[in-house]
Amino acid sequence: MTSPAPLPAIVSAGEALTDLVTTGEEGLWRAHPGGAGWNVARACARLGVRSAFAGAVGEDNFGDDLARVGARAGLDERFLQRVPQPTLLAVVYQLDPPAYRFLGENSADLHFDPARLPEGWLRAARWLHVGGISLARPPLAQKLLALVAEAKAAGVRVSFDPNARTAHRHPDYPATFERVTRLSDLLKFSDEDLAFFFPGQSEEDALRHLRGLNPRAPLVLTRGGAGATLFHAAGRVDLPAVPVRVADTVGAGDALCAGLLVSATEQPQALWTEHLRFGLRAAAAACARPGAYAPTRADLAALPG
Repeated sequence: MTSPAPLPAIVSAGEALTDLVTTGEEGLWRAHPGGAGWNVARACARLGVRSAFAGAVGEDNFGDDLARVGARAGLDERFLQRVPQPTLLAVVYQLDPPAYRFLGENSADLHFDPARLPEGWLRAARWLHVGGISLARPPLAQKLLALVAEAKAAGVRVSFDPNARTAHRHPDYPATFERVTRLSDLLKFSDEDLAFFFPGQSEEDALRHLRGLNPRAPLVLTRGGAGATLFHAAGRVDLPAVPVRVADTVGAGDALCAGLLVSATEQPQALWTEHLRFGLRAAAAACARPGAYAPTRADLAALPG
């Protein structure tokens, strides 16, 4: 009898969706598997750590695409749930500046059932990642909050990347945002996230608010081509971006987050500055390819430096 495959060390829970993107030509659209939670999980797997996406997609062609691409990347298929409802869609109807809407009333992501996750997964997991629009979509948000609490009780560390979108204007989200921020062991924000969640406030005031909610967790603030800043117990460290010819920046934040989690899983005793260096290399490798590219170790090794 064949023994079951080992359970993953990194689990990213939330939304998987299809980006339906206009080509700019009337009536022509392109479909791309995506979603913040799914992107992070896929990038972790491509970087060589056992990983899973915990969420639900439809029993439709879009769900088939997400399942196929995720399996090809090495994601643990036991964590992906298939349900009769349609897969969540993000319709990008304008490219410059980007404009989009979500089509997700009673969509598959909302029907995720944490009770169906493989037995013993919390004993194997080192990190649970949450974020994206899933925490602003009831009843999925409530399920994920319970999952975060369960993970914390089991000694699993939690990472949080809010990944600001218009969906976060849901009236229940501010309380969820604060709760997850307080519980997290790693916080990853972009400068755009700060501007979205703390409008009219300076960066210093926004960071002061976040550190008031959680003074102990490392906080990574990404700044696009200007690199990233790490705030942690020892102070502040600014690191430059890795130079690369940029195809686009789609998925760069998800790749950076995956790099942080992979490095922290593989080298838990290393400094967070080293984890961030690895994350910045993952982000650069993602930027060198078009779309939400999930880089491999070979891609990172091919970068300068």
